Amino acid sequence: MSDIKVQQPDIMISVRDVFGIDTNLKVPAFSERDDHVPEIDTAYQFNPEVTLAILAGFSRDRRVMVQGLHGTGKSTHIEQVAARLNWPCVRINLDGHISRLDLVGKDTIVLRDGKQITEFQEGIVPWALRRPTALIFDEFDAGRPDVMFVIQRILERDGKFTLLDQNEVIHPHSHFRLFATANTVGLGNSTGLYHGTQMINQAQMDRWNIVTTLNYLPTNDEVKIVQSRLPSFNDEKGKQLVESMIAVADLTRKSFAAGDISTLMSPRTVISWAENIEIFNNPAIAFRLSFLNKCDEAEKPMIAEFFQRCFNQELSESWAHQAAEVMADGQH
Repeated sequence: MSDIKVQQPDIMISVRDVFGIDTNLKVPAFSERDDHVPEIDTAYQFNPEVTLAILAGFSRDRRVMVQGLHGTGKSTHIEQVAARLNWPCVRINLDGHISRLDLVGKDTIVLRDGKQITEFQEGIVPWALRRPTALIFDEFDAGRPDVMFVIQRILERDGKFTLLDQNEVIHPHSHFRLFATANTVGLGNSTGLYHGTQMINQAQMDRWNIVTTLNYLPTNDEVKIVQSRLPSFNDEKGKQLVESMIAVADLTRKSFAAGDISTLMSPRTVISWAENIEIFNNPAIAFRLSFLNKCDEAEKPMIAEFFQRCFNQELSESWAHQAAEVMADGQH
């Protein structure tokens, strides 16, 4: 990876002015943008409580974990805070393929002066520790145990990192920051929804200074996000359509919370549904292709009923439609 040019935050910005939160808090930021700084999404809607937790991570060097259901924008929330602070940012997805060697580094064969030699290549953790970087571990609760114990070393605020192979101790940069996102709070896949997640060692959970929860946004904010992403919905008719779509999404979220269905509609899927409406010019077809076909066969009638309640239109998957077909067959 290319190096980071600016080494220290050199300005203070107002949280009230930049994030619209009613506080006099000011946080350090960089005046220059680096290639590692995420792009600003002007449509992004910040959750005030989560934003303050993340800002505490940046300004006071707190280890911050953001927990929440899928599609709530946990990683994006951290990135968008970093984007407004011009803070370089690196994301790592802790899927099952990430190994200890990927994080720490390994010996590799390189060509130097026309000769093949063995040289140690640092992994992403030593690289980030040496620089003013916000390191984000995505899917933190899906990491392999051997990987998790590598991370545990750097969870301490002043935690030094030892490269055993190189007989070297790395002192973290004074503006290195650490964040994580997870669907669970380290208690494993208790609902069956997040296959592949694991229970997190409680000694490690104890090292996270702040754990905040990001829930779905209020309806008005979610409507604004969809409209900002898709200008064709930016009129009164489009607003009503988006409100109906989010009403369907809310019903799936409440039913999921009650244990009635196993799949819920995230804001990401709502945006995907809106994009598919632009393509097919039909909310029902777009709904089926964007969400309904992902659901359990036994749950489709209930979800089709949610659509009927919000759009006053029966889908072929609904109980009423199926009952009508049975009655019609009986009359023949």
